[in-house]
Amino acid sequence: MAGAGFRLKMHPLPFHDGKRSQQRSRCFSPRPRRCARTLTVELIRQGKVRDVYADGDDLILVASDRVSVYDVVLPTPIPDKGAILTQLSLWWFGQVADLVPNHVLSEDVPPEWKGRAIRCRRLDMVSVECIARGYLAGLGLESYRATGSISGVEFPPGLLEADRLPEPVFTPTTKAEVGHDEFMTMAEVGDLVGSQAADDLERLTLAIYSRGAEIAGAWGDHRRHEAGVRSGHSRFVDLGR
Repeated sequence: MAGAGFRLKMHPLPFHDGKRSQQRSRCFSPRPRRCARTLTVELIRQGKVRDVYADGDDLILVASDRVSVYDVVLPTPIPDKGAILTQLSLWWFGQVADLVPNHVLSEDVPPEWKGRAIRCRRLDMVSVECIARGYLAGLGLESYRATGSISGVEFPPGLLEADRLPEPVFTPTTKAEVGHDEFMTMAEVGDLVGSQAADDLERLTLAIYSRGAEIAGAWGDHRRHEAGVRSGHSRFVDLGR
């Protein structure tokens, strides 16, 4: 697997605007967005694609039909995109269940979100994109052309766009609230979360990438995953890209 550099930080799942909203069943956004509504759960965070609701001790993750491209939410949603994304994620969680646990509890969600939402356990999120990269493309290509490396990992000279890397590599990035994610090195990850946690993220990310390659063959240039921690154990919460 390969990825990009990243900065890793442990923190509880943030609430919208830093605290629980006093209002329920509303889509908070600087511009109007389409999203499902319910009277029994509380919107606590809205991301580029997913909305997060609190329901007692559980969270409900709702995949919208919004499309995010390079950190920009496009104005036109794709009908049923959120449902497809959710079902793909659930399928892949099943394929790697023997490698790493996840956050999924069930698909018991309000009926208006059936098929596009999951009920999950709360985790302390790792604020990092865990990226495995097997081919030279995208921002990894830009980094290679500028420095000969990605996330501090050196590669042979003369590689071209879409070339297969000598082996999959872990190249995590930050999860920026605004702007673009930034490449980070494993040393920087270790400084932030400890060497053991950094090694676990690398090992699990590469294991997931390898499993995907076994199932799907050439699996594209890279895969991005998100991780959380509960009771000291890493769990992966997003396998959708």
